[in-house]
Amino acid sequence: MAEAKLDTEIRREQIAEAAMNLIAAQGMRKMSIAAVARRVGLVPSGIYRHFKNKDEIIHAVLDRVAERLSENVRAACCESDEPLEQLKGVLMRHIRFIREGRAVPRMIFADDARTDGARLKRHVVEVFSGYVARVADIVARGQQQGVIRGDVPVQTIAMMLFGVVIPAGIMWHMTDGGFDVTRHAEKSWRLFVAAVANNANNHV
Repeated sequence: MAEAKLDTEIRREQIAEAAMNLIAAQGMRKMSIAAVARRVGLVPSGIYRHFKNKDEIIHAVLDRVAERLSENVRAACCESDEPLEQLKGVLMRHIRFIREGRAVPRMIFADDARTDGARLKRHVVEVFSGYVARVADIVARGQQQGVIRGDVPVQTIAMMLFGVVIPAGIMWHMTDGGFDVTRHAEKSWRLFVAAVANNANNHV
């Protein structure tokens, strides 16, 4: 029983990963049950053993996005004990996440026919609210240590960091990868540190 459950979980992950890659490559509209099935080596009916419909797969994709964003925060925190360096690690990992696939912006900006558009929007907000909260925890530690300004709310500083990422991600998406998000992030990081650090010169 346990082995069967594990096999089911692995297959669900494979299906969600295949769907994410399809969305990144072709957009939400062209992500079909048949296309996903081909990617994972199943007949379309095999997909329905794990997901009821396309909408369920899309929500599974969002869950995988949430896992990857959380892992980015964990990895950045393991890499350094210094809050500003942790924030930089989150920023650069997010940029890499953007460059590796466009599933997220395609999902956010998609306006095709869906049966649960409102539910999808709530799920997207939930994913990114959780992500911002984890980044805000890093900011709070930085304030406690005195390396980040304490006169600005943690949520504001966390959202400022995403102000570096989100417009860059949109530009990268709209230019089909032509916008240099990495260079933008590196330049914007200096301005971010100058705005939020108590001693900016030590962290630029």
